[in-house]
Amino acid sequence: MTIQTIIGILIPFAGTSLGAAMVFLLKDEISKNLQRMLTGFAAGVMVAASFWSLLQPALESAEGMGKLSFLPAAIGFLAGIGFLLLLDVITPHMHMNHEGEGPKSGFKRTTKLILAVTLHNIPEGMAVGVVYANIIAGSSLINTAGALALAIGIAIQNFPEGAIVSMPLRGEGMSKGKTFLYGVLSGAVEPAAAVVTIFAFSLVTSLLPYMLAFAAGAMIYVVIEELIPEMSEGGHSNWGTIAFSIGFVLMMVLDVALG
Repeated sequence: MTIQTIIGILIPFAGTSLGAAMVFLLKDEISKNLQRMLTGFAAGVMVAASFWSLLQPALESAEGMGKLSFLPAAIGFLAGIGFLLLLDVITPHMHMNHEGEGPKSGFKRTTKLILAVTLHNIPEGMAVGVVYANIIAGSSLINTAGALALAIGIAIQNFPEGAIVSMPLRGEGMSKGKTFLYGVLSGAVEPAAAVVTIFAFSLVTSLLPYMLAFAAGAMIYVVIEELIPEMSEGGHSNWGTIAFSIGFVLMMVLDVALG
């Protein structure tokens, strides 16, 4: 594994850590409007990354199948959706009610919030691992700049995510140091997932289009199941929509300009 690859898989983790560090700079709670904007921005980045950095290369890598070239992308995408759906079913999961409040138990709410964000970071780590595995294998579908664009895009998305984890925990009375640590740990799964994906890809390189689409499906599931409802609940939901658009365009620009 090259230095470039190591740096690439650590960039998203750095984004989460920097976001978690906001607990030292901001007041104890994030305003509802700011949280909607951060969530909407993250959703926009993930949707754009899912298409330009994952689904498009998946379709291109299967062009040799002719009119059936859509099959690997379709199968992989649905498998990614199904994987996250299964995780949601078999593990404790944090869902906010319409008033924006979680379960009454502070401990359970904290535990579920951290677990939910950690689970959501798995497909992002997989996405980075897939593109760098593709580069290691010498494929022409994704270059180093394109992989870096994806890593930076996910890091940008992870920045508000890190803050969204740490700030509510601080609001519950947890110390700043502890909330920062939990925020950092929630992102540590990303480089781990990336490394596992790289080694898995090295064993079965023919799975490239399926793995790219799988990561895309998992990311889209997170957007639909968690981010869009959170950015739209309550009044002034247009702030979330505007932030979504900005995040989408920014990731598109990064991918096209660097790719």
